[in-house]
Amino acid sequence: MSNSKRIEPGDKMPDLKVWRVGTVPAAPVCLAEWIGEGTTVMFALPGAYTPTCSNQHLPGFVDHAAEFVAIGVKNIICVSVNDHFVMQAWAESQKALRKVQFIADFDAKLTVALGLAQDLSAGGLGLRSLRAALIIDDGVVRAAFVDDKPGQLTNTSAMSILDALRV
Repeated sequence: MSNSKRIEPGDKMPDLKVWRVGTVPAAPVCLAEWIGEGTTVMFALPGAYTPTCSNQHLPGFVDHAAEFVAIGVKNIICVSVNDHFVMQAWAESQKALRKVQFIADFDAKLTVALGLAQDLSAGGLGLRSLRAALIIDDGVVRAAFVDDKPGQLTNTSAMSILDALRV
């Protein structure tokens, strides 16, 4: 795990190649170019198919995707430290591909660059992301939210991020 500084408002998003899932086949893309101009909401979670991620976190963004779009959000992106095959299968099983875009951060490079890495080896998961959500305007973080306790979903829920966008 890295001692990377946690991303915060005013920071520019890292200019990295990431694996975009949902394109056929999954392919690496430049994050900065993908996000581009406009508002993006990016949320990170510990893992595909894990209970809170599958039952609450991702479904909240899927269920409220139209509300995000209605207030001007261009991209809703989910990031997890999983390979692109797992992320593709999870996105399909959650019926999320038309509403949310996905990054398979298989090597945790993005997670580490954002300062969101956590070691969950004691629970058999290895290096994973903290549960987090970012509001990004034109490639710069406007707001950053983190839920530090495992299984907790308060600051980073879809409704919390919608409320922050409406302020």
